[in-house]
Amino acid sequence: MKKLINYTIRLILVILIVLVANTSANIYETKIENSNVNKTINLSTMALKVIEVTQADKFFAKDTFTGDLTGYAYNCPLCGGTLGCMPSYNVKNGTLTYPDPEYGTVRIVASSKNLPCGSIVRFNSDRVAEGETFAIVLDRGVVGNALDLLVPSEEYASDYIGRSSITYDVLRSGWNEG
Repeated sequence: MKKLINYTIRLILVILIVLVANTSANIYETKIENSNVNKTINLSTMALKVIEVTQADKFFAKDTFTGDLTGYAYNCPLCGGTLGCMPSYNVKNGTLTYPDPEYGTVRIVASSKNLPCGSIVRFNSDRVAEGETFAIVLDRGVVGNALDLLVPSEEYASDYIGRSSITYDVLRSGWNEG
């Protein structure tokens, strides 16, 4: 009986020692602090910085062209009533914009094949709007570096847009540019 009590006491002591050792190790590990501020890493700040750089990069001009800006309506005499890059996108109901996931709501332009479908361009023209206009290439039918802006009617195109020389930046070249 005395041996059983000694054995039990020893077993309890071993268990207590193991528990104390584990508890002390855990306390030690959780109380480790980095006193060197140069090695502190704030992952939230890093993630926000990556987003900020990516956002700034999307507005960086990949290329710049000079060409004529004109206007056209979906039902112009030589138009088929659909867009060359997206025939199923309905512009016959007066839609003049496209909801791009990256650039937001942008105007629609026709371009030559110099610019791939889905390219995003930025230009300034007082005839279109004050400040910058962002547009996406969703149609064809022009030559060279010209852009043809989709407008409500041919009358609007001739009265307000006309033909003018503009310089425009290509921000995205086609749909799949990342």
